[in-house]
Amino acid sequence: MKTITVRNVRPDVAAALDAERRLRGTSLNQTVLSLMHEALGLSNPRRRNNGLRQLAGNWSDAEFRQFEDAVESFRTIDTDMRE
Repeated sequence: MKTITVRNVRPDVAAALDAERRLRGTSLNQTVLSLMHEALGLSNPRRRNNGLRQLAGNWSDAEFRQFEDAVESFRTIDTDMRE
């Protein structure tokens, strides 16, 4: 395998890579490799991990109804607040 050194990485890019590394729970090297594979269309899109997979399908029906009830008010538009 080829080794690549990347120079002159802007601070904002370095910070974003570090945040993505923490989100994925992988090393910086593995994060960069994964991002390159994804950007180049070389990876399986189903394997991408945005950190939400562990939450999928974990609510019971009662928990889902409780959540729906809690956010119901967000579906109403306050006509006094319209521009």
